[in-house]
Amino acid sequence: MATDTDTAPEAGGETGGNAGAADKPWLKTYPEGIDWQAPLEMAPLWENLDGAVAKFPDHNLLDFLDRKFTYRQIGDLANRAAKGFQDIGVGKGVNVGLFLPNCPQSVVCYYGILKAGGTVVNYSPLYSEPELEYQIEDSHTDIMVTLNVEALYPKMASLLPKTRLNKLVIGTIAEVLPFPKSLLYPLVKRKEISKVPTDDSHVRFADLTANSGDFAPAEVDPQEDVAVLQYTGGTTGVSKGAMLTHANLMANVQQAYLWNTSMEEGKDVFMAVLPFFHVFAMTSVMNLSIRSGAEMIVHPRFVLDDVMRDIDKKKPTGFQGVPTMYNAMSNHPKIAQFDLRSIKACISGGAPLPVEVKAQFEGLAGCTVMEGYGLTESAPSAACNPLEGVNKAGSIGMPLPNTEIVITDREDPHKILGIGEDGEICIKGPQVMKGYWNRPEATADTIVEGRLRTGDVGYMDEDGYTFIIDRMKDLILCGGFNVYPRHVEEAVYQHPSVEEVTVIGIPDDYRGESPKAFVKLKEGAEPVDEAGMIEFLKERLGKHEIPGEVEFRAELPKTLIGKLSKKELVEEEREKYEARKAEEKAEEKAAGNAEG
Repeated sequence: MATDTDTAPEAGGETGGNAGAADKPWLKTYPEGIDWQAPLEMAPLWENLDGAVAKFPDHNLLDFLDRKFTYRQIGDLANRAAKGFQDIGVGKGVNVGLFLPNCPQSVVCYYGILKAGGTVVNYSPLYSEPELEYQIEDSHTDIMVTLNVEALYPKMASLLPKTRLNKLVIGTIAEVLPFPKSLLYPLVKRKEISKVPTDDSHVRFADLTANSGDFAPAEVDPQEDVAVLQYTGGTTGVSKGAMLTHANLMANVQQAYLWNTSMEEGKDVFMAVLPFFHVFAMTSVMNLSIRSGAEMIVHPRFVLDDVMRDIDKKKPTGFQGVPTMYNAMSNHPKIAQFDLRSIKACISGGAPLPVEVKAQFEGLAGCTVMEGYGLTESAPSAACNPLEGVNKAGSIGMPLPNTEIVITDREDPHKILGIGEDGEICIKGPQVMKGYWNRPEATADTIVEGRLRTGDVGYMDEDGYTFIIDRMKDLILCGGFNVYPRHVEEAVYQHPSVEEVTVIGIPDDYRGESPKAFVKLKEGAEPVDEAGMIEFLKERLGKHEIPGEVEFRAELPKTLIGKLSKKELVEEEREKYEARKAEEKAEEKAAGNAEG
């Protein structure tokens, strides 16, 4: 493998990579044994798999619903997939979509596409047809991999004639199940299985991989060639494709491996419950597991009871999840029946981790939950609390190796602020994307002087730990005061009856905007009403931060990976406000007509 150390920022200082530097305060307290300037291999991403296959050929890579696949088996299937993809026209410049839940075909085709020279485009199985059509056309996806299940195939079948798609690769669940489940599944689940035609536009996964595996290795420039086109959530506008190069993704998996000091090569077992189509799981679960020779216990989706049973039975050593998952596990009504103490370390990402949620889960599992931070555009990991050392609750931790974090003025991204000053969090490192696909203006706005602008407001303390105050787009301007939803949410979480909370700004004729809290209570908890919650918050929040409304719901909206989502609530409140204004206007008009 080629080694490129030029991507490591200059640390400066007296001796070693972690010597102090005035503009890099984290170097004073960097975790012992982790070199911030550690050299990183800049190689084609598929070498991540090939290296693990060479080291751990007979170790289990996947446990999918109790069927085990070794590294040798998955490596062989990936080579066969690469040959099959090349036979249907995949090479450099060809973008291939993965429209799959977590399953063996997802891992095999991911690496097979890369080996064939193509670019992976991840698609969420939960997308609507208009969202899928937009991404297919925007990303220039010509081939799509999916399964013959009713939840997936009909969507792609309908898009085949009206988009640029020209071929579907179709896998089955039965082909990756253990015996006798593989025989019973088509019978028991026949209503959930789609009929797939036999024609030139359909290729079965079994046929795609029915070859020698003798593919033609692709010529790849790791720094320039895009491995994955990963679309952003689109919460602040149209979804954009982040161009993640082979070097971006290889760097980030190595950074994550260097940071997670609990990992032991060839010995760990990870719960794979986050969806691989999301950037967090792609790097921090799938690619990281493979990097270390770990086994993945693969779940197609997060089902609380199934996950709890597998943790208790199969004894994983690592778990990566979003805060709502840790919250759900901690509040399982039969939590006393499950042993979580095999887990050595957890990583939380995707959303801010409430202090109360972190403390509760750590108390049950007896391990540290490391809160990390990143974006689609940073492949995704940029910062994390250390496993060994000071783990600051409420902080996203320190920059990962070879990564710099600076705080810039919110109005002037060229102006770097000092310790303790609030501004926009910006990231510089080898994991930062090449840019947005076919969007040079958006790229120029987002990457300034080599730094990725995150859109998050925060500050850095004297030890180099970064604290997020909130998203700039979520800031509530309340009567001339700034109100940060995360601060209000942390206060609400202190109430013993609260399981989940989301705070947004709603229109307020007097103050411009007003905070509104949406709350889900714990099952069987002491009831609380709006007046009681507001009274509880008066001792914990400033007067301008007290929610104008508190609404209790049985469930709160969540994103594709299970983190709490605000955009649906914002849209609901906007529609309610506009309807109320229209009604007031109609009443005024009617009153005027009556007077006339």
